[in-house]
Parts: sequence; C-alpha cells; structure tokens
Amino acid sequence: MDERIPLPASTGPEEAERAAPAAVLPVGSLEQHGPHLPLTTDTLIACALAAAIAAAHGPRALPPLTFGCSHEHAAWSGTVSVSATTLHAVVTDIADSLGDTPLMLVNGHGGNHVLANTVQQSGGRMALFPSAGEWEAARVAAGITLTNDQDMHAGELETSVLLHTHPDLVRPGYEKADHRADERDHMGTLGLAAYTDNGVVGTPSRADAAKGRLLLAFLTDRAAGHLAALEQARHQDRRPR
Repeated sequence: MDERIPLPASTGPEEAERAAPAAVLPVGSLEQHGPHLPLTTDTLIACALAAAIAAAHGPRALPPLTFGCSHEHAAWSGTVSVSATTLHAVVTDIADSLGDTPLMLVNGHGGNHVLANTVQQSGGRMALFPSAGEWEAARVAAGITLTNDQDMHAGELETSVLLHTHPDLVRPGYEKADHRADERDHMGTLGLAAYTDNGVVGTPSRADAAKGRLLLAFLTDRAAGHLAALEQARHQDRRPR
C-alpha cells in the first residue's frame, strides 16, 4: 500500500483563520496504466498538480477522489469504477458543503467526462482544470511531440510526470512499452482492450522527469486564470438584482 496520496493536516480553526478564497479537489481514478505505472496514476498526477496550485496561488487543497469513471478499462485487473451519476453527485455534494467557497476540480482522468457537465450547471461555483486545450499546450511547453489522442494512456506524458514526482513507482520496462492506436472510434462501445493488449496507448519510451517537471509548472501557472474566473463569478453572484 502506497501512502503518498496526501491528506490535509490542518485543523478547523486553522482553516477558519486562513479563509482560503477557493478550494481545489483532485479527481483521479483507479485503473490500469499498462505494465509500468500504478493503478493510482491519475490520482497521483491530480494530487501533484493540486498541491502545486495550492502552494502557488493559495486555495485550500482537499483530499482526492480516488475513484472515477474507468469503465473503458474494465477488461484489466485492478480497475474499479463508479458511475457518472455517482461522481456527479459526490462532486456536487462537496461543492454544496463548501458554501460560498468556489471549487476547482483538478481532473487527472480523461474518462471523467461528466465533470464538464457538472461544472456547466454549477452556476459559476465550479471550474474544471485542465481543459483538453491546456493539456495540449502543456505538452508543447514540456517538449512532448504527440497529441492527447496519440499519447492517450500510460504514455509519454503520464510516465514523465511520475518519473518527476514518484520515480520509484515507475516499473522497469517502460522504455519498451510503446503502443500506437491513433484511431479508436469505437472505444466507448468496445473498451480500450479492443485497441491495445498491454493497456498502453502512447510512447512511454520518450518520457523523462524533466518533461514532467515542465508540464506541471506550465499547468500551475495556467490555473491562475481559472481561479480568477471563479472569483469573478462569485462577485457577479453578489450583485443586487
């Protein structure tokens, strides 16, 4: 059992005194990530990014949600999913419990599609980060040449981040685990196993820790715009009607 998924150590009075302007909630998954990355990869990435955002910009970092919508990975051992309805309900309950404090969802799993609609209907109380476009821009900033679609799972991006944040969790052999499956039109129906035997879609052989560091730094900077938008939405809600 790995114990490095962070849990906040603050007390109630300390949080009251700090009065953070927003909260960040890492949302991950428990799903296969090929033969070289742990099941908790998405959660570890979301936690690393959320912690960096909290340190740089001041929001309160919440404990992670460690299960997501991973049904496309059900063919592999170790994968555990919750329904989209459940994920929506849990995130909405957390946002409601925070009262006037806005919530940024830091999502580490691309299959958590329901979060986009959850944020859309929140009335400006939530933000979803990073967007697909921000992941693409972060790839460029980090020197990763493949796109989100080409390097979709357990590839260069995810392996690079873990080589930077948790190198001891990256198993040997990632240098030979590459698998390309650029066209996956029926993945929603057939699952990912129809397109890869080893669970990888991408090129982990190109990964290195420096790329992971650059990617997280880029995204940490970009998070400021989402926090500003949440603050703007909160002030708009307080205008007289």
